[in-house]
Amino acid sequence: MDTCIPHACARPQTPAERNPTKTDRDLIDMDNQAPQTHSFTFTGQGGEYFRIWIVNVALTIVTLGIYSAWAKVRRLQYFYRNTSLAGSGFDYHGDPLAILKGRLIGVGLFVAYNVAARTDPLIGLGALILLLAVLPWLLQRSLCFKLANSSYRGLRFRFAGTTGGAYGVFLAWPILGYMTLGLLFPFVHQRIKAWQHGNSRYGTTPFSFTAGVGGFYAIYGKLILMLAVAIGLAIAAASGLGLFALLDNPYLSREQRAGLIGMLALGFLAAYLLAMLFVGPWFAARMQNLVWNGTALGPHGLRSDVRARDLLAIYLTNFLAILLTVGLFKPFADIRLARYRLEHMALAAQTDLDEFVAGQASAVAATGEETAEVFDVDISF
Repeated sequence: MDTCIPHACARPQTPAERNPTKTDRDLIDMDNQAPQTHSFTFTGQGGEYFRIWIVNVALTIVTLGIYSAWAKVRRLQYFYRNTSLAGSGFDYHGDPLAILKGRLIGVGLFVAYNVAARTDPLIGLGALILLLAVLPWLLQRSLCFKLANSSYRGLRFRFAGTTGGAYGVFLAWPILGYMTLGLLFPFVHQRIKAWQHGNSRYGTTPFSFTAGVGGFYAIYGKLILMLAVAIGLAIAAASGLGLFALLDNPYLSREQRAGLIGMLALGFLAAYLLAMLFVGPWFAARMQNLVWNGTALGPHGLRSDVRARDLLAIYLTNFLAILLTVGLFKPFADIRLARYRLEHMALAAQTDLDEFVAGQASAVAATGEETAEVFDVDISF
């Protein structure tokens, strides 16, 4: 009876089995690879930015505002180039002349509206309607400009939102929000963010936005409750102090009573502003976390873990420092806030980030996409 050695009788391996292709190995690695979290880092320094800021302010004043377009480019380039992800930085490529053109258009529209309003109220109303009618288009152009002139690893972002979509989220939905006495404002906010993030691209890969309307209503609901409590406490405190003073001093003159009422009004305003100082950072932190935790680039999810108490400490110390230095601490305050907000964000990469970026660069080169010539109107999102 024939016998054979097990390893000698085994089926011969094919070349593919002896030498798996790169694609096979990549698929195996991808199956076994855990998501990698890459944190954003910010290396900007207050002293460095102060020199840019002070020159920008001086030249903007000397040129009666014309240099502000160049100042914006210098400012954004500093912040972009000091922001990095996975060891690679961002960059800003905006053309100051395009920004200046957008600002001149904005100023022209504003002046035309004011002249029309002073000429005749009816003409002013018509001018306001025309201004509101063109606003969504300006916002859409602004987003196109901002993303088309922003890049990471030399590859630019892009915005694919249409003008029709802009009129929906910036005109139709807000009108419905006002018609419902604000009940739809959280929904409008969610639609704006969904349109903005969902139409953004990096190379050829789209961003997605999954934060639901319920999350926005939850934040706005808590915000309204906090404001109601704060205003109620301020009114109660002011009313109690006023009643105590009036009862304790029944022979106050009319002038003294008027002065007391004025002081109570100032006290109420101070209490309200103090409440806003606490509520503002809470709202900013919750909204940043909701929006960015619901945003993804292809398979890669973004993460944000900003804390309200940290933002409150930064806002409060920045405000006091700016006040004590007559505004000179402003650039340092900007750096502090940017560092905190950026360094509490991260990208959860599901695949190798280097290969992902390289693939996007190849895809863009194949499609031959180019940056559109649009202008910036300096509207913040």
